[in-house]
Amino acid sequence: MVGREGFSIRERNELERAIRNAEELSGLTFSTYVGPVDGPSRSVAERLHAALPDPARSVFILVDPKGRRVEIVTGEQARRRLTDADCQLVVLGMRSSFADGDLVGGLVTGIQQLGEHASRPGSTPLPEE
Repeated sequence: MVGREGFSIRERNELERAIRNAEELSGLTFSTYVGPVDGPSRSVAERLHAALPDPARSVFILVDPKGRRVEIVTGEQARRRLTDADCQLVVLGMRSSFADGDLVGGLVTGIQQLGEHASRPGSTPLPEE
């Protein structure tokens, strides 16, 4: 998780727990960035996602609260498990929480939902390493 400044220890623990649970449930890797974005948010999110240790199996969530921007980037293997529609629904829910002033709750719920979507029956299983 990048961009942790501004979160209390309890909030960081909540986010880390949500990430662990989503990873265990789905077999994917989840990462977040919360903070200001300089430039087009999609390009920044894609660049940060590409820098992850295993981008093919990764789901990256970027949130710029002041710029009111949210991006979800999925790697090649993660994309087999999470459709664009899944991600769009999660973003809508996250934005609703953010609008109510609940940044951490929106992130936690979004991460959990992505993990659940990626583990649902019918999603393409990831190849064994």
